[in-house]
Amino acid sequence: MWNGRRQEYCRLLGVMRDNLIVAAFFCLLALASARAQTSVEPGLDEAVNWKWRVAPSEPGHWISALPDPTPVPQIAAPTPAPVSEAVTYEVKRGDALAIIARKYGLAPIHIKTFNGLNSDLIRIGDLLKIPTREEARAIAPLPEPAKKAAAKGKKETGEAGITDELLRTAALQAFLDRRQFSAGPIDGLRGPTFEKVLHLFVLAYPDAGDPVKLSSAMQSEVGNGLTHYVLKETDFRFITPPKAERPGAAPDPEKKSAARGPSYQDLASAPQLLYRTPWEFVAERFHCNEAFLKKLNAHVLAAPTVGTELRVPNVIPFEIEKGFRGMVQPPAGIGNTKAVILDLALLQIFQKDTLVAVMPISMARPGLRGRGSWTVRDAIPLPRMATFQERREETQKPKPLFGQPEPEAPSAKSATLPTEQFLAPGPNNPAGVIWLNLAKSDSPEILPYGLHGTSVPDQMLTTYGIGGIQMANWNIVRAARLLPPGTELEWKQGGFAPAAPSQ
Repeated sequence: MWNGRRQEYCRLLGVMRDNLIVAAFFCLLALASARAQTSVEPGLDEAVNWKWRVAPSEPGHWISALPDPTPVPQIAAPTPAPVSEAVTYEVKRGDALAIIARKYGLAPIHIKTFNGLNSDLIRIGDLLKIPTREEARAIAPLPEPAKKAAAKGKKETGEAGITDELLRTAALQAFLDRRQFSAGPIDGLRGPTFEKVLHLFVLAYPDAGDPVKLSSAMQSEVGNGLTHYVLKETDFRFITPPKAERPGAAPDPEKKSAARGPSYQDLASAPQLLYRTPWEFVAERFHCNEAFLKKLNAHVLAAPTVGTELRVPNVIPFEIEKGFRGMVQPPAGIGNTKAVILDLALLQIFQKDTLVAVMPISMARPGLRGRGSWTVRDAIPLPRMATFQERREETQKPKPLFGQPEPEAPSAKSATLPTEQFLAPGPNNPAGVIWLNLAKSDSPEILPYGLHGTSVPDQMLTTYGIGGIQMANWNIVRAARLLPPGTELEWKQGGFAPAAPSQ
């Protein structure tokens, strides 16, 4: 009997130890996430100190008022690169199809098919046309050595290549994203947020703890994790046309700084805050990191244009052209839904005590915290942000240490604008494409900060902005469709929530 009890005690001690380790890891992750935000979203260095309010817009009008897409391909189309022309090769003594193909990173089938050969027989002096990589891909997949050579070439230019491990992780991220367990923009990296989301997924779906079952489910839903997307002419309705440069104009000394992001004046003067580049449009559409998207498509040497085919993560795409049709948010009283903000890092959504979605969040405002229970209110699609540029109340300065001089008095509030200034709606509005109003459970008053999207999903965890609790645009759209008005939102800290909050 004693041996049996001893074994049970040891088992319980082991469980307690494991839970403490996991809880400590998650606490450290939350602290690291809070400390990681050290910069401000581009263009908002001063604006983060102003008072802002949310103003609605008309989604239908916003879509119909977008620029005419017809001239965009002409503006964005790059000059064809010389490598797009086929190369002619003269067969020499000792050559064979396999040897020639290897020289160009191709397989014999590519040269044989491209030249209409019925056999592998070639003769000295024969002229063979060598297809470009795009033409070769249309015939058959490129051989593995060519992919490795391309990755090596990327490394030589200072950019990391695509590895099997990166692709396997990206496939798992795409699979989790399809199940609404998002770790943020897909990038193929196993960071702390990804590990935490994967852990919560295994808690919610125990079969995922079996590698064989997980691999089978992934293969069934996402295959190798990638698919293809061809840019359409209508996509450019959501992309800001590039500014034309005057012929013979001197180099712009501010061009380098502009590449880091827009100025506040750029944001305030834009009629719509659209995507800045086709890369940004495609990255958000397929829930991925823009740098990772460019790695997947290293063969695209210039800005993608109409007809460009790109490799993208195999997720359910965020189609902004359809995102605001029908109901953006379920009606109040539908379903038994609860939500949790966990460790200031994740939004968890429960339906009937079952965890159905996990999505990363970050605080747009320094020092923003919550406690107890709040309530989700109505959704505002395509919000505009409005301000008089009136400064928020100064936070109380700490008392000086012994022997130190008194801190300086708060500076006077800056002059306000005579009329309200608006930041236009769109995916690059600092509040993203949807704003969910929040209130404390014991008050009918709407809070000045809500749950909303962001214009910088890749930098969301490291930058402050305006608003409140920010999420990637594709995640805030999914969250809004799961959170009816009146949903309880509970703040939790110190570990993870393996089950729904108690009634």
